[in-house]
Amino acid sequence: MLTVLLIDDDEKLAPLLCEYCNMYDIAIQSETLPSSGLQRLTQDSFDAVILDVMLPEMDGFEVCKRIRQFSEVPIIMLTARGEVTDRVVGLELGADDYLPKPFEPRELVARLNTIVKRKQPTAVKPATLEFDRLTINTQQRTVTVANKLTELTTMEYHLLLLLASNPGQDFSRDDILNQLKGTETELLSRSVDILISRLRSKLKPLTPIKTVYGSGYAFIGDAI
Repeated sequence: MLTVLLIDDDEKLAPLLCEYCNMYDIAIQSETLPSSGLQRLTQDSFDAVILDVMLPEMDGFEVCKRIRQFSEVPIIMLTARGEVTDRVVGLELGADDYLPKPFEPRELVARLNTIVKRKQPTAVKPATLEFDRLTINTQQRTVTVANKLTELTTMEYHLLLLLASNPGQDFSRDDILNQLKGTETELLSRSVDILISRLRSKLKPLTPIKTVYGSGYAFIGDAI
């Protein structure tokens, strides 16, 4: 059973989600204050976090930023207004997915299962992918750049794994979305560029991801 922390000040939401998610082997624990939610994350282990944007004390963006200072737990952000800016900012700060309110509980369950599954290495992948000064360990889900361990979010890791598993292959934005999310929208296409930018920054001084103009992106480099 998955254990998920909900950080949302809507006290009516938690009981409803708890009852629904239990049917899908997902246990929801909740906190209405960001400070309490952050404390729980430092004390207990969770498979994912559902984080609302509109919160007392501090907004969800600040909470997401603080979580990423000590944890790579998958995060789904709830955006009440469903605005493009809110979603893009959330992704830039390290959120793995987002869901506009109001939402269907079944969609939330599907997204939770997807982001948690992404975190787990698949059996079809080799244990280690090695390139010049870049190593990806798919069992430990770690990435080493120039002999230095590099922290990646769940989305960043799986994007790198997708590209590095297929060196030289061009991936369009839709190809990437189908692999990582299974959804195609204009907003999500824009989010691919954001993820690529974040990933490139974390892989410096290496530059293994090239832009294929008119197509998308490709990983360049020969496996060792």
